[in-house]
Amino acid sequence: MSSITSLSPGVVSSATAIPAGTVQGAAALLVLKQAMQQQEANAAQLLEALPQAPLATQGSLGTQVDTYA
Repeated sequence: MSSITSLSPGVVSSATAIPAGTVQGAAALLVLKQAMQQQEANAAQLLEALPQAPLATQGSLGTQVDTYA
């Protein structure tokens, strides 16, 4: 599984500081978007890897509503 990398404030500020109408601005926003998509994919992988607790089978607590749905 790949490691989670965070977007540094420098990356975000440099991507947003370049004027959007330029080639450099478009490239910076594309790189920022790709980094955010990679973080989203990594977070989804981590959430899918978490074990799901078994549902209660008896008693009044945890048998009426499935909170994992």
